[in-house]
Amino acid sequence: KQWYQRRVRDMHIPYRKAALPQKFKKLLVPGKIQHILCTGNLCLRETHDYLKNIASDVHIVRGDFDTNTSYPEQKVVTVGQFKIGLIHGHQVVPWGDHDAIATIRRQLDVDVMISGHTHKLEAYEKEGKFYINPGSVTGAYSPLERDPVPAFILMDIQANSLVTYVYSLTNEEMEVKKIEFKKSVAEREE
Repeated sequence: KQWYQRRVRDMHIPYRKAALPQKFKKLLVPGKIQHILCTGNLCLRETHDYLKNIASDVHIVRGDFDTNTSYPEQKVVTVGQFKIGLIHGHQVVPWGDHDAIATIRRQLDVDVMISGHTHKLEAYEKEGKFYINPGSVTGAYSPLERDPVPAFILMDIQANSLVTYVYSLTNEEMEVKKIEFKKSVAEREE
């Protein structure tokens, strides 16, 4: 079975940006995406409702700008053969530190760790696990990233394979990068 998931991060609507970029909105059509994993900072109920309109299965963790206290600080979601950890990232000290994020990943015992807060887009493999910081879908200002590039991630999960498509906007031009990650045979047998 094939799973499409969208990763959004640090929207900051309307506090730092008025809306999602139009070019991203055109890609985010209801019924095309099964799951949305969001690392927080939705800020408004309307943003939550917008995500629920795109996919019925929406997982959100609380960001440092979220007032909705029902969002958890962290969450583990299983999709296919992958356990995916989700945090906003303001809990990581120092912010964005790869070793600190790896410690949280080990605590959650997940294959894929998604965090953010820095508004810096990153996707990398470390010690046989996959790490994603989807950046900021709106390109919202951050004191840690001088000129954040609007970005989001679409993941295609099939069996032990995870293909990540990174969508970013630079000077209103859409760029798409593809990154593949496979779980090892030993992990699948556990």
